[in-house]
Amino acid sequence: MRCAAIQLDAAPADVDANLATVERLVEDAVAAGAQTIALPEFFTTGIGFWPELADAAQPVDGKATELLLALARRHEVMIGGSLLIRDTDGDVRNAYLVVTSEGVAGRHDKDLPTMWENAFYIGGHDDGVIDAGGLTVGAAVCWELMRTQTVRRLRGRIDLAMTGSGWWSIPDWWPRAAFRRLEQRNASTAWQAAATFAGYVGAPILHAAHAGTVRCRMPWLPLRYAGRFEGGTMIVAADGTVLGSLTDGEGVVVADISVGRCAPRSAVPERFWLHPRGALQSAVWHYQRVHGRRYYRRHVAVS
Repeated sequence: MRCAAIQLDAAPADVDANLATVERLVEDAVAAGAQTIALPEFFTTGIGFWPELADAAQPVDGKATELLLALARRHEVMIGGSLLIRDTDGDVRNAYLVVTSEGVAGRHDKDLPTMWENAFYIGGHDDGVIDAGGLTVGAAVCWELMRTQTVRRLRGRIDLAMTGSGWWSIPDWWPRAAFRRLEQRNASTAWQAAATFAGYVGAPILHAAHAGTVRCRMPWLPLRYAGRFEGGTMIVAADGTVLGSLTDGEGVVVADISVGRCAPRSAVPERFWLHPRGALQSAVWHYQRVHGRRYYRRHVAVS
């Protein structure tokens, strides 16, 4: 199967602009012969601690879903990607949709929001295994690629993993030498999390990511965040071979893969995290989760 993974440089919280970019890049992927196309996490909005995200969530049958369905039907392709969806219960979730020319094949809600993401959506509980017309797709989003629980729900059960991320860098704060070392490790982890996932689940992987700069304020701190998305869009064969990748900038990666499940090459560690986070990321994970859940209740949830 010829597959594509798309890397976006999204306009913050600008749904219409981002959907126009998605349509253009999907057309580029189709022109290159792609039959299955992965979009990144938050393809409608990008991600940062931006209050505008509270109003950017889409209804499940809104214009973002309509665009994916129109593209899938027009070109008879399968497309997957995640976006903020406000469900009929009033809550917002980070929902990965897989659509085909027949309609929405399935949905996976990211299980645990990462850091400041807690301010804008709540987690889900499904297994992410989607029947897409005889092909079993496993959906996973960003730091789900970091957790053993994701591997356990998909391992040996899927023919193709469709994943996306919006993984941001560690800022260049003082002392700069120390923060730059932390960022080197962070960038390496972002790459490894996607590149090694196929070996854990026993299936090829399409991983779509964001690139470009990120600027926003820091929750509960008198600081501003200025950084970038790590990129790392790639297509990985079931044996772990990276068949194509993109680090910087907007674009499309295309490669031919053998779709189907095989014996996983990597054992599942007896711990929660597949890859070490580091002390800074761990601390930010906890404090921003506390802040984010409070912010979500006050500014995003609809009772």
